[in-house]
Amino acid sequence: MPSDTDLDDMTVNEIMHFWPSTVRVFLDRGMLCVGCPIGGFHRLEHAAFEHDIDLDVLRSEITRFIHAELRA
Repeated sequence: MPSDTDLDDMTVNEIMHFWPSTVRVFLDRGMLCVGCPIGGFHRLEHAAFEHDIDLDVLRSEITRFIHAELRA
């Protein structure tokens, strides 16, 4: 399993696959990444850009969910 420090090198689909709790981050922000055919190609920076979301904020939220999932 990759670590959360690999987020920038992963596609959106990979992030949601390895850490299912992160799906909530995408849904709460109104991002249509869940089930999107482009999710297998878009990295986090591309998704943030396409949805006009600050990359650092998005990365921070996802990391928080990953850490909570790993503690559970």
